[in-house]
Amino acid sequence: MTARAQIGVTGLAVMGRNLARNFARHGYTVAVHNRSYAKTESLIADAGHEGDFVASESMADFVASLERPRKVVVMVKAGAATDAVIDELVPLLEEGDIVVDAGNAHFPDTIRREEALRAKGLHFVGTGVSGGEEGALNGPSIMPGGTRESYASLGPILEDISAKVDGTPCCTYVGPDGAGHFVKMVHNGIEYADMQLIAEAYDLLKQGLGASAAEIGQIFADWNTGDLESFLIEITADVLQHVDAATGSAFVDIVLDQAEQKGTGRWTVQNGLDLGVPITGIAEATFARALSGSVPQRAAGRAALPADAGTWEITDRDAFIEDVRLALYASKVVAYSQGFDQIAAASAEYGWDVDRGAMARIWRGGCIIRARFLNRITEAYERDAELPLLLADEYFTGAVANGLAAWRRVVAQAALNGVPAPAFSSSLAYYDGVRAERLPAALIQAQRDFFGAHTYRRTDREGTFHTEWSGDRAEQEA
Repeated sequence: MTARAQIGVTGLAVMGRNLARNFARHGYTVAVHNRSYAKTESLIADAGHEGDFVASESMADFVASLERPRKVVVMVKAGAATDAVIDELVPLLEEGDIVVDAGNAHFPDTIRREEALRAKGLHFVGTGVSGGEEGALNGPSIMPGGTRESYASLGPILEDISAKVDGTPCCTYVGPDGAGHFVKMVHNGIEYADMQLIAEAYDLLKQGLGASAAEIGQIFADWNTGDLESFLIEITADVLQHVDAATGSAFVDIVLDQAEQKGTGRWTVQNGLDLGVPITGIAEATFARALSGSVPQRAAGRAALPADAGTWEITDRDAFIEDVRLALYASKVVAYSQGFDQIAAASAEYGWDVDRGAMARIWRGGCIIRARFLNRITEAYERDAELPLLLADEYFTGAVANGLAAWRRVVAQAALNGVPAPAFSSSLAYYDGVRAERLPAALIQAQRDFFGAHTYRRTDREGTFHTEWSGDRAEQEA
């Protein structure tokens, strides 16, 4: 087979198929392959007119159709399926070829695979791709890791097919080995928090105002014209105003209230614990999904647990709506701030040197969490690339302070009226914790020294100390 394709895609489910079409629409000759040849034939039949495709039935023919250095995008299910494709692919490749894993792989797997392929003289590029099937076709946000050498060859192609904001591609080199997939994982964690916060805002408006889904949808549509403008707010307005054809009811009212997840949120929370980074908004959002699916526990709770809650008394409808809007914005800022803290911690831990401002920039278009205020995050890191806390940037300090009283009112009203708002509440608690002059952690450390001789440090002099609690309670330097 003549080697003429500039890039190849193996794995032609929805995402792989749409990425292949995106490459072809941008003028690239695209080699395509799938374990089941019927999917390859379907792609050619449906989209062959969109560009130049080279279809192959075997992996060997697929590889042979690619120009050197070969660039192969693997778009299959994360885990064992990815390893199986790599194992089949690698013996057919030559030194300098590039394997791109564009699935939602767990970043430790990417680190392992990159090391194994590097030993064979191959480049392995773990790449986050966000935007769903529409983004894959029309321009996603792309987060490639791997070597800078591989990006020199692959990057221009990925930048070409990515989303553009103000003419700037939503794609940039992230960092070595697992950096790309790590940043995509945190992106998804922030997405969990964002979606949970939006759902809590919807619930508060529903419970507090007794408003219909369509009325709340219009509120979200109004919000989407201001600081909250984002893809998720936009689709929320659309979903809430949608009517179920079968029943004539609001669509959201006939959807079972059990949210599912594919695992990236859990990975983010687990890694936050490993790094010691308090990503409380993401954690609460992940646990809220788990709670929604805890069917026996919820049934038992409904049957046995009293509410002892007040009844809503909203005297000023517009003021309440504005309070919820301000609380939502402030809580969203906390979620993003925590996510960028996690990226900074991992970058330091793994030596990735990730540019957080660049991450905010490539998330402005194509991806699920694209939002107007990502411009503000980019600007914050341009002002100070080493910013220790996004919330402490002058813009975000002012923006959150503007809504602080409203935020407190909303969280208090939710608690008093028995409406669960875990992401709103934990975000406010984090805000108060990170700004506190002194925390009760002093007592915890004293307790640890009492029962486990774990020592403590003092506020008035240097050193580490232990008190003989079971003896004369004399203090000694440890």
